Amino acid sequence: MRKGTSSRKPEPLGEILHKVLKKMDIPHKRTDRRLANLWESAVGPLIASRTLPENLKRGSLYVLVSTTVWLHQLQFLKEEILVKLNELSGKDEFRRLFFSIGEVPERPSPAPDAPPPSVLQKLRLRDRQMVEQSLAAIGDPELRAAIEKAMISEISRRRAIQKRQGH
Repeated sequence: MRKGTSSRKPEPLGEILHKVLKKMDIPHKRTDRRLANLWESAVGPLIASRTLPENLKRGSLYVLVSTTVWLHQLQFLKEEILVKLNELSGKDEFRRLFFSIGEVPERPSPAPDAPPPSVLQKLRLRDRQMVEQSLAAIGDPELRAAIEKAMISEISRRRAIQKRQGH
């Protein structure tokens, strides 16, 4: 074995380039396609258009969010997002989720798809009232629609579980 050689594994070229650019203080953005695709599948196109998963390090996913309103609302969805990410990745690699305000590249925002009327009608009156009260303070119509859809989905899922358990 030659003197001075290392037995370390070869590093991916992207990682080497990232380190060199960082060391030289050259601004750059690095995108992990796999991470970006997993993120969009987990949160949907609307939330993905307002966020950017930046880095996954030791089980912690760091995500940039375009506005404080989105950041605040995403805090409520953290656990659900983590479960979905792990489910989609097929392993338990996501343990923590950290949001911070940052520059998110502009992408066209998909039109929010409202839950079908049949789903809304299946909710109990008190559930519908709770959803309406929770959404009343949210001014952004896209964010409101996304959260409404998530809330209705979660309430419907819980009701189905209760029904199967005979409650």
